[in-house]
Amino acid sequence: MATWGEFAEQAPKLAEKAVEILARTGTEEVLLATVRDSEPPRIHPVTIQVRDGGLFIFIHPSSKLTDLETDGRYALHTYMDPARPDEFAVRGRARPVEGDRRNQLAASWPWTVRDDVRAFELLVDEAVLGERGADEWPPRYSTWVAGA
Repeated sequence: MATWGEFAEQAPKLAEKAVEILARTGTEEVLLATVRDSEPPRIHPVTIQVRDGGLFIFIHPSSKLTDLETDGRYALHTYMDPARPDEFAVRGRARPVEGDRRNQLAASWPWTVRDDVRAFELLVDEAVLGERGADEWPPRYSTWVAGA
């Protein structure tokens, strides 16, 4: 597993393009998949931010919070934009962010973060970038794997 900063240091062009794709909605919204035990995956729309060398998320009390607290595995994927169909996906494990660091993140988060909302840093195990024009298929994929 790697932090976002470590990923960006080892694959700067892929990380730069990923940030561009993540930000294209203007709200850094993505689809987050979480799992727990042998239950089927859950898919959730969420807001993420890349800052200070990390990929961060806040999660309200919910099944996805329980998933991250008990299992930690996640995958996320950007929303598709037919006019700009490049895509980015990442998977790995989430680790809690608490105390002063959590409060610093919450203070500048795009929505008001209540005290019962948990913060996580999403560590990167694998990142995949798919690039294509509006009329191209299939995408050209670039993959980065931690420790490879």
